[in-house]
Order: sequence, then structure tokens, then C-alpha cells
Amino acid sequence: MKHLLWFSGFLTLLLAGDRLGGLLLQRQADASLFRYSRLYRGEAGADLLFVGNSRGLTFYQPFIEEKTGLRTFNMSYNGLPADLAGVLVQDYLDRYPAPKKMIVDITLCDRSNDALIAAFLPFSGRSFRLDSLIHSKLPEIWRAGRVSALYRFNGEVFQRVLYHRNKTDSDWLLDRVVAPQLAAEAGLRSYDLEVHPDLVGQLQALVDSARKKGVTVELVISPYFPSFQVKNLDALKVAVEQATGLPVHDYRQALENPAFFGDFMHPNKAGAGAYIDLLLKDRVLPAE
Repeated sequence: MKHLLWFSGFLTLLLAGDRLGGLLLQRQADASLFRYSRLYRGEAGADLLFVGNSRGLTFYQPFIEEKTGLRTFNMSYNGLPADLAGVLVQDYLDRYPAPKKMIVDITLCDRSNDALIAAFLPFSGRSFRLDSLIHSKLPEIWRAGRVSALYRFNGEVFQRVLYHRNKTDSDWLLDRVVAPQLAAEAGLRSYDLEVHPDLVGQLQALVDSARKKGVTVELVISPYFPSFQVKNLDALKVAVEQATGLPVHDYRQALENPAFFGDFMHPNKAGAGAYIDLLLKDRVLPAE
């Protein structure tokens, strides 16, 4: 009997500690300056909304705000897939006045990323759409998050939450230069982009939801390193244009200077500036 009482007491303390720890970590997630914390806290209102995977970070907010005089919010994240992006965009449109424009890098249709979806558990209590997405795609992880409050914070997104607890992420961008030895090999390197009809369909739904709110949507392919080959990119471009009925502004080879890139797939800060100038010139971005 004593053993049973001891075990019951230990279990009660364990569950109480888990709930208390989860509550404390949730407060950190809610108070952080990280982009999704601000999204669900009501502090992400903007004139220009940007959506993409890591390549969408090239929409460098400080430069854009300086050149346009408009408020920006960048929803992009490393490996962000179209299904998760669609949830985040719909949550944004529910919570804020419609932005003037939404600019989307279509390479977020490249592939799914269930690991990243699971890492959004810290925000599942703030969004029924996000909670439903995790439940439908990852039911075991969803249930684990219900059993243990601490489990929800065991992922890379919460690490970003803590890193940006008191530090803005509006200037989050890879800022280095490709080494000359590596740059010389660019023509020998390639990336096999995948075209997933279901993710293209998710992008179509994302575009439709924004346009119904009166948002002007621009679709783009951001620059890649000169001579670096991305296979199936033309097929993705055609699929997206057919699904959305919108043209895709193709800047894949728009930057010819190797010094504008941090790696083969991502412009650095100097490259972002040059790219933003092109978007302004072509009126993809509104001029001041």
C-alpha cells in the first residue's frame, strides 16, 4: 500500500511539474519577438506580406521598409512547406487587416516537411488550423503533446523562440560569401527540386484565400547562384501558373555576381539588396 501511495504521489508531482514547466515555456513562446510569436500575439500587422521557405528570407525587411516606406511581415522559415504556409497565411488574414500585397516564393512547393510541422506544437494552442494540421498529419505527435505539456517545446521552432526572446528576427538572413573554390564548382552542382501536386494545390488555396480578401498576390522564383542548376524548376513554374492563373516572375538567373550569394541557393545581404531593387523596378514591390 505504501508503495502504491508513493508511486501515486510521484506521478502527481511529475504531472504537476510537466504542466507547470509547459506553462512557463508557453509564456516564453507568447512573449518572444520571434515572427510566429508576434503573429499570434497580434503584433504582425503589415502592408507587405512575404511567404517562402529559407529562400523567402531574401525578402530582407530592413531594406524593403527603407525603400518603400511600408510595414513588412515575413512569414518565411527554413524548409517551410506550402501546407504549413497556407495555415499561417489564413491565420494572418483572420487576425489582421488585409495587406496591400503578398509575395510568395513558389519553391515552398518543393517538398513536404512533417518534422517542421511537428515543431510548431508550441503554437498549436493559438490556432485551430495549426492544431488540425498537426493532428491530421502527425496524430502520434499530436497525442504526445496532449499527454505532456513539455513535449510541445522539444523542437527547433522553440529554439528560435528562445533565441529571439528579446531580439528581432526581421534581419534574419544568411550573410556570407561563397568561397572561390566552391564557386568554381557551381556548374557541376545541381539540386533536384520535387514537384508535388498536393503542395501546388495548397499554394493555390493560399493564393485564393488572399485574393478573396482583396490582397494582390505576386509569385516569384528568387535568384540562384550563376550556373547552378535546379532540375524541374520549369515544371514547377508551369504547374503553379496553371493552378493559380497568375504569372510567376522568374529571377532565377537575375543576379550574375557570385559575391551576391551565401551559398548556391541563397542570396546574401548584398544579393538581397540587388534583388529587391529588381523587384521594385519591375513593380513586383510597390515603389515609395
